[in-house]
Parts: sequence; C-alpha cells; structure tokens
Amino acid sequence: LQRSDEITKQVEEILMEFDEIEYVTTATGYSILSGAMISNTGFLFISLKNWDERDYTAKELIQRVNQRLNKEVRGAQVFAFGPPALPGLGNGSGFSIMLQDRGGNDVSYLAEHVADFIKEANQRPEIGAAFTTFQANTPQRFMDIDKEKALKLGINLADLYTTVGAFMGGAYVNDFTRFGRLYKTYIQAEPQYRVDESRINDFFIRNKDGKMVPLATVATIKPISGPDYTIRFNLFRSVEITGGPAPGYTSDQARQALKEVAEKVLPADMSYAWNAMSFQEEKASGSLGAILTFSLVFVFLILAAQYESWSLPFSILLGTPFAILGALFALWLSRQFSPTFENNIFAQVSFVMLIGMAAKNAILIVEFANEEFKKGLSLFDAAIKAAQSRFRPILMTAFSFILGVLPLVVASGAGAEARKVMGMALLGGMVLATLLGVFLYPMLFVFIGKITGYEKKRDAAASSNIE
Repeated sequence: LQRSDEITKQVEEILMEFDEIEYVTTATGYSILSGAMISNTGFLFISLKNWDERDYTAKELIQRVNQRLNKEVRGAQVFAFGPPALPGLGNGSGFSIMLQDRGGNDVSYLAEHVADFIKEANQRPEIGAAFTTFQANTPQRFMDIDKEKALKLGINLADLYTTVGAFMGGAYVNDFTRFGRLYKTYIQAEPQYRVDESRINDFFIRNKDGKMVPLATVATIKPISGPDYTIRFNLFRSVEITGGPAPGYTSDQARQALKEVAEKVLPADMSYAWNAMSFQEEKASGSLGAILTFSLVFVFLILAAQYESWSLPFSILLGTPFAILGALFALWLSRQFSPTFENNIFAQVSFVMLIGMAAKNAILIVEFANEEFKKGLSLFDAAIKAAQSRFRPILMTAFSFILGVLPLVVASGAGAEARKVMGMALLGGMVLATLLGVFLYPMLFVFIGKITGYEKKRDAAASSNIE
C-alpha cells in the first residue's frame, strides 16, 4: 500500500502540470474498474477547469495524459479514461468485453489467452487501446492450517479462522455513542505485526482448556502467486477487457474488430460476452434500418389517408433518401477535418428528423400540383405551376430551418461534439434536399402520375359525370 501511495503521488505531480486540470482526488487501495479492494491499485478523480479556461477537450486531454504517463511512470501500469456515457452502465467510457473460460481451466490458462487477445486487439487499427487490470501472478501468502494438530490441541477451527481474520484483516465488534456521535469498533493487529509473516509467532489462539496456543504451532505460511480477485460472469470465470476505439472509428467498428479478434485468438472452450454500455449498444445495433423503415411507413400511411390515394405519397417519399444522402455526405466531409463527426446515435436521430422535413417540402409542391391537376391542367403544367408558386415558401421554410441548426454546428462547451454532429447532419441533409427538391418533387409528381394513369382516370371520371 505504501508503494501504491508513492506511485499515486508521482501521478498527481504529473497531472497537476497540465493547465487544464483544476484538482485531483486520490484513493489508494481500491480499483474502480474491478470494484475490488487491492493494496497495489488506486484511482484518481480528475476535475477539469471550465471549458472557456482550457484549450483541449476531455478526449484530447486523455490522449495527452496517457502519453505522459506511459513515458514517465515506470513502476506501475497507469492509464486515463473518461466516465461512462450513461451513469450506472459500467465504470468508464469505451467498450467492455468479458472473456469467459467455459472449460473450467485454471487461472494461468485464462491469463495466457487474455494476453493473446489483448496483444492481437491492440494491433487492429479500429482499437485505440485495450487493457485489463487482471493479473494472474500477484505475489500472495498462503496460510496452511494443520487441522488435525489443531483439534488435538483442543482448538476450535471456527475460533481459529475468526482469530486469524481479525488479526490480519480486521473484524467489526460493535457501535458506541460518545459526545453525541456514533462510532464503529473494529479490532485488528498493529501494522508491524502484519508486515512480516514470521510475526505469526506473536499471535495466540485460546483452546478449550483456556490455554493460549501460538498460531505458528498449527499454521505455516508459504509464498504463492495468483489473481487478486476472480470475476464470475454468467457463472463462468471471466476477465474484463476495457478500452476505446481509435480516433476516426466508431464504437460499432471497434466491437466488430473485437469479434474478429475473438474468432481468431480464442480456443473452442473460451467465449466472450459484452458488458455494461457495450451490451446495450450491441443489443440496439442494426436497428437504424428498422427505425427508418417504420418512419417511412408511418409517413406513407398518413399521406395515403390525407390524399386518399396509395400512389400519390410515393411522389413525396421518393425524394427523402436524398436528405439522408446529404447528411452522410456532410458528415463525411466534416470528418476530413475532425474525427468527431461520426455516424453515431446523434446523427441517426437527425436522419429520422430529415425524413419529416424533406416530406414537408415535398408536400408543399405535390399538394398544390394535385389541386391544379384536379382543376384541369395536365400533369406537366400542374407540376410546373406548383414549382413556380411554391418556390419561395420552400426556400423560406428551408432556410429558416437551416439557420435554426447553425448554432448546433458551431456549438462549444461541454457536450458540444454531440450537438455538432446532429447539427451538421441536419444542415447537410436539408441543404441537399432543398436544392434537389425544387426540381425533383415536380418530376416525381409527373412520373408517378404517368405510370399510374392519373390523366386517364381523371378524363374517365369526367366523361362518366357528363353522361
């Protein structure tokens, strides 16, 4: 624990050299990733200054901090990571995958394949870093109790284990109140008696005759190595591997890369499972197509009910894919300058919004063209007149929307990257849908009308009314 405290102090000094960091809170002897109390671990909470007072984002600062720590800290494995995207889903940002030993092998077997997995994963371009806090060869001490000898000496085994646990690890006794405050009482041997295993000669156990028996009489201590803790995930011995995607890659691409690594490296008696936020992402992955499909279906049904026609809504909806194409192009172009413009969940929300916005512009033209067509104009003349009369309203509504999303595109401060992605997708999609829409929607109206025989149906209905 003293050695861990020295390392954390060294890390504190390095962190405080960064102007963007306001203060650091340290806790030694506890691993926030595994949740285990281990003497050779520790974690530090870093609080950053306000956005206006620093030149780097939290993500950029993590990369700079890790570079310094890898170069200057030699006595420990130290790395920085961000908090989870959703509080409660995991202990950090990035991915979390559990490697499971389904064959019931020993710890060394699991550790060997975990090391192979991490080595192979870090060679993939999609993976920024993959690591684990699991160690299978941590120095330990094993206390071997001679049960037969203890029973011969009249020592109760339950009392023996309780005494050893109290001396070495501490034991809760009771609570008491003093000066208006509640205090908890614990007993434990002094530190100098717990540093060296030879000091067990100073520990005594009371036997059934009331005599004190030295602990060394019935116990021997020998050095071993093993893991500090064991994770049981889905009842299998498991190791958690965490990390994050490389710049320019999404979390979905990182998960796909890890799947390929698992198929390549892991033997038949080992498997993997997603954990925390990665589990939710994997469960929800592939749903974009279904969401967009349902969005189009609902819009189609509403338009079909409004126009009392199954064919006319197609002249409106066939132009919406160009809005999605414009959003993807805007994200691709922006990604050439900044890797944060990714096709993530915020961009996908924008896609759903663009379907409605593109359909709204199409309705302005198609509805007016349909009214003029019912008055007797041909499909072509009705479409031309609708495009001419609706040109200014379309531009007014489109540019008002575009100006409305500009603050998202130029956003700054905490969470700005999410707003920028959403704003850029909406901006690119709406610009392309507007530029092409004023020409495309009249063409689609004429095209759908020709292939479904609008003019023939109208003329036939007019003839029947005359008769």
